[in-house]
Amino acid sequence: MGINLEQMSRKDLMALRDDVEKALVGAEKRERREALKAAEKAAAEFGYSLSELSGDAPRASKQKKKKEKYRNPANPEQTWTGRGRKPKWVHDALQAGADISDLEI
Repeated sequence: MGINLEQMSRKDLMALRDDVEKALVGAEKRERREALKAAEKAAAEFGYSLSELSGDAPRASKQKKKKEKYRNPANPEQTWTGRGRKPKWVHDALQAGADISDLEI
């Protein structure tokens, strides 16, 4: 390159350092974009998306949808599958004299 660092002032050297830091950040971002494009292209050649290969994409065939069995009559948005701990609204309804079958969907 032809820069004589010995003849530069401290202020000029610090400005050069800041410029180099900014250039390094920009170069890293550019290289990451290029690497991502290359990886996406390689995955597409095999018929996959990059998210499928990295495990980020949901696999509908493997996931089971939990079916709700019970609904809160006071707030229909609250549901329970019947598995795990009973929600507070189920306990409250049972203590109020409701039968569990009254909460079934």
